[in-house]
Amino acid sequence: MLLQAGCHFGHLRRKWNPAMAPYIYTERNGIHIIDLHKTVVKIDEAAEALKQIAKSGKKVLFVATKKQTKDVIAEKATSVNMPYVIERWPGGMLTNFPTIRKAVKKMTNIDKLMADGTYSNLSKRELLQVTRQRAKLEKNLGSIADLTRLPSALFVVDVCKEQIAVKEANRLGIPVFGIVDTNSDPKDIDFIIPANDDAKDSVEVILNACCAAIAEGIAERKVEKADEKAAEAQAEAENGEEKPKRAARKARKDAPAAEAPAAEAPATEEVAE
Repeated sequence: MLLQAGCHFGHLRRKWNPAMAPYIYTERNGIHIIDLHKTVVKIDEAAEALKQIAKSGKKVLFVATKKQTKDVIAEKATSVNMPYVIERWPGGMLTNFPTIRKAVKKMTNIDKLMADGTYSNLSKRELLQVTRQRAKLEKNLGSIADLTRLPSALFVVDVCKEQIAVKEANRLGIPVFGIVDTNSDPKDIDFIIPANDDAKDSVEVILNACCAAIAEGIAERKVEKADEKAAEAQAEAENGEEKPKRAARKARKDAPAAEAPAAEAPATEEVAE
């Protein structure tokens, strides 16, 4: 599948980064060929790590602003309910996260005011300005509207193009998963996936494997939660049954003490007679 998708095609030899030498198989017609055996191993490692992150209920932020990979990233990230950035990376999105959250809140406030009719009294020009502002915010930040806290990991396509995002993640200690081509430097990437990062098919094949692992992690989390709820319900039911039993045992213990005066009563009557 990786071979059919063209994952093995690297860049021209003159554009290569020597740090990628361990992942290069050979050279053909001046183009480096990536070793797909190593790619498979790295995809498995990344998929397992992503599965654990999803299983713990954390978010993975997908980043790809390349024209040819935008649609793929949007589709795959949405399928597993994860945030993504496919337009320009907003500088300081991770290191200055509270400011980004304010911009997202501004967008939701505009929606509320439009819904309750507050903007109905505005002139056409003012309404147009508000609408344009809302559209701009939606374009840049709409896909991260549900991201209420910093993501637990970053998945980057083309680490050269998204170097600002990688630097911000490194600064905050957020692990980075990256599709790394032969012209890229892998030293800042925690989980390297050596593959062609320019072809849509190549990116799609890798994302399919990673998103399947994330979906599996989410499913396992749901199962665990359901089991926990069932265990709690069972414990509550057992406690509910225990209470009457305890009350009955207590009543039996107290019974002889209550019966003793009743037994003594006839004797006193006989003496009186």
